[in-house]
Amino acid sequence: MTQFDRYIGGATLKAFLTVAGGVVALFSLLEFVEQLKSVGEGQYHVVNALVYVLLTSPSRLLQVAPVAMLIGTLLALGSLSKGSELTAMRALCLSEVRIIGSVLKLLPPVVLVLFLVAEFVIPPAQHLALTLRSAALADSPLADTGDSFWAGGARQYLNVLRIESKNVLRGVNVYTFSQDGRLETFIHADRAEIQAEGPWQLRDVTRKTVDAKQIHTEHLDSLSWASFLPGKRVQDLMPVPENMSPTDLYRYVRELGRQGQHAVRYEQELWTKLSLPLTMLAMALIAAPFVFGPPRSQSTGQQITIGAVIGIVFSLTQQISDRLDLLLNLSPAVTALGPSLILIGLAAYLFHRAHRTRPVPAMPPVAGL
Repeated sequence: MTQFDRYIGGATLKAFLTVAGGVVALFSLLEFVEQLKSVGEGQYHVVNALVYVLLTSPSRLLQVAPVAMLIGTLLALGSLSKGSELTAMRALCLSEVRIIGSVLKLLPPVVLVLFLVAEFVIPPAQHLALTLRSAALADSPLADTGDSFWAGGARQYLNVLRIESKNVLRGVNVYTFSQDGRLETFIHADRAEIQAEGPWQLRDVTRKTVDAKQIHTEHLDSLSWASFLPGKRVQDLMPVPENMSPTDLYRYVRELGRQGQHAVRYEQELWTKLSLPLTMLAMALIAAPFVFGPPRSQSTGQQITIGAVIGIVFSLTQQISDRLDLLLNLSPAVTALGPSLILIGLAAYLFHRAHRTRPVPAMPPVAGL
């Protein structure tokens, strides 16, 4: 890496981190305001809302990274252009392609850091945030042990071995105690069907009632149970695709495939995460025509506006592409990679046209020669 690469890459990295930090802070503030609506429910206080926002901040960084790279590149190269530094570099036979190449050399370490965040930071942080929030809102003690969790309330303790889906639980155990602490009933259900509100429908149930002399056991096909823990709080513990690591998504997609279950949403998210390097590349490249092409006297506000508009259009294109996947039964890989490939093609065309119509400036004459 040459001194030019370090200078241009350093300026771009500084702008990228500034933009990413600012956008994450803005979205975190909006989320904090949203969480304030739940303050006062159960044991959920302002401190709980603040902890939730902080724990979910890494996921926002991953979401805003592509747009931050676009705006950061615009700001960094635009600043160098306004200071005539780019003109001086081009006069020293440093081509526009070489300059944008210095920006692209920044992408591998940035993408690597983002991948590590997606793999090792976001999943546990999101899981902890949802667990703490659910426990506080439910106004009952809740202990999460990974695949299973415990909750207590109304002289009952609930143990769920596995959350199979948003509305299905596996291995449900309910312990009911008397006022003097004696176990009165024990209920085991192989499967429980839950909704956001209302009673749970337990399937394949074994219920044991304990009295002073013996234990009475009965087997039921189904049982309606009024849970002290709202179904919505349990559903909040269900990992959503956006919060899962790439390797977990890959394993989950394969497992659902072996079971013959629908996994399109998880495949879409997996390919979205895998396409992050291509998306970052596209965002860095699309900034070049707006820096090197006319007009080159754009203000900082104009550059931010350009970046925001392109980012919004790109995000909408990705969402439309995801819907086309469902409607037209397209491959998730095509719908995830398509928008980035189109943006790269557009960037190459605009850059080529701007580069072809603008001659490289000659070296200015040196006084005395």
